[in-house]
Amino acid sequence: MKLWSRYSRAFTLSFLLLLSVIGMAEFRSRWEWAALHELANARALELYFWAAVALFVGTSAYLVVEWLYRKWLAYEQLKHEYAQAKLALLRSQLDPHFFFNTLNNLYGLSVEGSKQTPSVILQLADMMRYTLYEGSAEFVPLKRELEYLRQYIALHQLRYQKEVEIDLEVEVGEQEYEIPPLLLIVLLENAFKHGVERMLNRAFLRIGLAVNQKELIYTVENNFDPTEDTRTSGIGLSNLQKRLDLLYPAKYQLEIEKKKDIFFAQLKLRLA
Repeated sequence: MKLWSRYSRAFTLSFLLLLSVIGMAEFRSRWEWAALHELANARALELYFWAAVALFVGTSAYLVVEWLYRKWLAYEQLKHEYAQAKLALLRSQLDPHFFFNTLNNLYGLSVEGSKQTPSVILQLADMMRYTLYEGSAEFVPLKRELEYLRQYIALHQLRYQKEVEIDLEVEVGEQEYEIPPLLLIVLLENAFKHGVERMLNRAFLRIGLAVNQKELIYTVENNFDPTEDTRTSGIGLSNLQKRLDLLYPAKYQLEIEKKKDIFFAQLKLRLA
């Protein structure tokens, strides 16, 4: 039916164009002949000629506008598909990064012979399940993402033989919110890797998450040893920036600041 409608419309437009061209040629010659001989129907023939011109111009304009519209639709579809493909690529790059770090955490516990290793394996399995399955979703409940952050923090705390001050403050409320999965973990993982892991003592990590009806504010602050700092713009932060550009164009602010021995990162997302 759609195919027939498309051919029917094409036939109609072609017929109108042909009719207008024939009309312009026919009425122009008659109009000029009638005007030359001062016949009474010269005025009517002139009107017919301009009507044919208007039909030609109108049909041509419609065809041009339709062609441009179809080109625009094709471009928007291509842009959407490109964004989705790029986002899928970023996720595929991110998942092995998480696996590598969490498996290292489990290895550290097993070497220490911790009695909590079995329960940690279950916890790690839940984290991997989230990364593999829920991590491929477009959006997940914010509370599920927060639970993943808590599991990640708990897993690290079990490993340390040194004193580490970790403070997590959450102000979310009862309203349900959704965000892209594995979006918040990047800054936290970065703080552990380049801050807490390298500090011999007095390491601290402060995480804050506050949400209102219009905005999500996520902050991560940690100290680090300037003599041991090798922080670079690795795959984690690079992917975070790219994902934000794709998912929240012009709707986010990412501030990263490093002063002396303090690293501060803040992410703001507009939810409405």
